[in-house]
Amino acid sequence: MNPFEYHRATDAADALRSIGGVDGARFIAGGTNLLDLMKEGVARPARLVDITHLPLREVRVTERGGLHVGALVRNADLAWHPEVQRRYPLLAEALLAGASPQLRNMATVGGNLLQRTRCYYFYDIVTPCNKRAPGSGCPAIEGLNRIHAILGASEQCVAVHPSDMCVALAALEAVVHVQGPQGERSIAMADFHRLPGDAPERDTTLAADELVIALELPPDPFARHSCYLKLRDRRSYAFALVSAACALDIAQGRIRSARIALGGVAHQPWRRCEAEALLAGQVPGVAAFEAAAAVLVEGARALEHNGFKIELARRTVVRALLQAAGMEAGA
Repeated sequence: MNPFEYHRATDAADALRSIGGVDGARFIAGGTNLLDLMKEGVARPARLVDITHLPLREVRVTERGGLHVGALVRNADLAWHPEVQRRYPLLAEALLAGASPQLRNMATVGGNLLQRTRCYYFYDIVTPCNKRAPGSGCPAIEGLNRIHAILGASEQCVAVHPSDMCVALAALEAVVHVQGPQGERSIAMADFHRLPGDAPERDTTLAADELVIALELPPDPFARHSCYLKLRDRRSYAFALVSAACALDIAQGRIRSARIALGGVAHQPWRRCEAEALLAGQVPGVAAFEAAAAVLVEGARALEHNGFKIELARRTVVRALLQAAGMEAGA
C-alpha cells in the first residue's frame, strides 16, 4: 500500500496551494493514466489533488478565430464537438484513434498532454529505468526495443511519447496555457514536451507546481486537407508504432503550406520545419511527399528490433499526405 492524502480543490488557487510544498503531490482528473501508474507502483504520490470540480470544461471560439479548450474537457466530447469536427478534423481523427470509447469518456485534454510512456521497462518496477529512477540505466537500449524511439533519443532513454492527440496538436501548432504560483504563462506545443537528453524523468517543460488550464488552437487553414494516420499492431486499443498528422493548405493546385508531425518515433511529437518548407509551392504528388518524408526522418537511428520503423515512418507520411491531398482514399 502507498498511503496518500486526498484533497478536492474548489478553484485553481486552491489546487495550486494544495500541490505546492508537498513532495510527490499530483493533480488528478480522469485518472486514466495516473491510476494505472499507481496500481503498478510506478507512481507513489503523497497527495492527490482532485481538480475535477474546477471550471475548466469550456470550448469556445476565441477573438482571434481560434478555439479555446478547457483542460477538463473530455476527449470524447472534444472529438465530437461541432467546431472541432468542422474546423479541426485532424484533431478529431487523432482523438478517436486513441484508447477505447470508455477511456475517451473519462480522459481529459490536460491529462492527455501529460500521459507517460508505455515502455515495458518503465512499467516494470523490478527493472532499471532512468525515467523512473534516474541514473539506474536504460535496459531498452540493449533489450526488447521494438516500440522504441528512432529519433531524438539519448544514451539515457529511448522511450516514446504515447499520445495521439498531441501529435495532431503539434501539427496544428496549439498553445498550452498553464497557471502556477507566479501566474499564468503560455507554452507552444513545440516547446511543451522534451527530448530525453540527460534528464529523461522530465517529460515536459511544465513545473511540478503548475496546472494546465487550457489549450488554444489557432485559426486553421487546413480543415479541407488533413489526415491522421495511425499504424499499430491491432486496430482496437493499441498505441501507435508510427502515426502521422498531416495537413496541407492547397490553392490553385499547389501547396501553399504544410504541417507534418510524427508519433510513436520519439520522446515528443516529431516535427521538422525543413520538411514542411520543402512542400511549399509544390504540386501535390508522390515525389514531393517522398522528399519531405525523407527529410523528416533524416538522422533516424535503429535499435536491434525497431529498424522497420524508419521505412514505416516514411511510408506513413507519404500515405497520410496523399490522403490529406485527396489523392488516396482513407481506410
